[in-house]
Amino acid sequence: MQLPFRRSGTCRAWSVAGVALLVFALAGCAGQGASTGAAAPGAASAANAATALPSWRDGVAKQNIVKFVNDVTREGSPTYVAPADRIAVFDNDGTLWSEQPVYFQFVFLLDQVKAAAPSHPEWKNNPAYKALVAKDYGALASQQKALMQLVGVANSGMTVDEYDETIRKWLATAQHPKFRRPYTELVYQPQLELLAYLRANGFKTFIVSGGTIEFMRPWAEKVYGIPPEQVIGSSQLVQFEMRDGKPVLVRRPKLDFVDDGPGKPVGIYRDIGRKPILAFGNSDGDLQMLQYTASGAGPHLALLVHHDDAVREFAYDRQSKVGKLDKAWHEAVTDGWTVVSMKDDWATIYPAPKQ
Repeated sequence: MQLPFRRSGTCRAWSVAGVALLVFALAGCAGQGASTGAAAPGAASAANAATALPSWRDGVAKQNIVKFVNDVTREGSPTYVAPADRIAVFDNDGTLWSEQPVYFQFVFLLDQVKAAAPSHPEWKNNPAYKALVAKDYGALASQQKALMQLVGVANSGMTVDEYDETIRKWLATAQHPKFRRPYTELVYQPQLELLAYLRANGFKTFIVSGGTIEFMRPWAEKVYGIPPEQVIGSSQLVQFEMRDGKPVLVRRPKLDFVDDGPGKPVGIYRDIGRKPILAFGNSDGDLQMLQYTASGAGPHLALLVHHDDAVREFAYDRQSKVGKLDKAWHEAVTDGWTVVSMKDDWATIYPAPKQ
């Protein structure tokens, strides 16, 4: 995920470019049916690639993954890596689940503005709020600063536990505008299998995303098998308070850390303390994470998902406003990173819809 935040003086603020991306993408949403896929993997018990990666077609990408895993797990070989150092990091948006036509967290943030409106009658005359309610995306694009102020107010002031519950409730009911499925069902089946395959071979898997930890942690373990402490992301300022005699953590309308682009290696260093030997991304926002991983002295594997399947998902790369893949793609070709074609390398995209 390429997080549309920018630095403003010594603090970090939402960028107006990010809001423009959001409103225009929402305006272009169209509904179509989703593809069906294989069932989500069960417990990660099989280390054999033939049975552990059924949704991966037998091409160069799968062969590179299997060879790498075999190389680093073969005791006595010069490429052997001890389990403690088998660190694998994955971007989330566009790498583990879909990100088009707009990052899913942005949809949630705007829904919180609508939900908070009854408590803010003064918003009725706010041009950004009026444009949002009217779905006047042209007008909304001209009110980006005002909209971000509304987003900041609507997503702060509550305790972290209250916000966690709000996210869970939203994910239980919200659906993607094109596929008409819950967002947490739009995870990639091949990646679910890969995560399980890696863990079965002694890897520790982490999410390293531009999205916020607050948004990802409530559901990442259930969906990906990745516990909250292994989710690294951007974060909002949180402060300790006593409310009604009880200690709580309260969200403030300011970003504390941006885990995107060059921030990703920083987040890895701060929260993991070991350099990954495998990194998987999909956009220029993942470039530095892949460079950092590929700079390791020992065995390493850098991978990129190329979204080239307009029938089963979306097709986009260098010209996209969401998940742009340009500089990272060039470096992948130059340095021999593995580019995974969604169209050619994945036999299925999403898990089968839940009954």
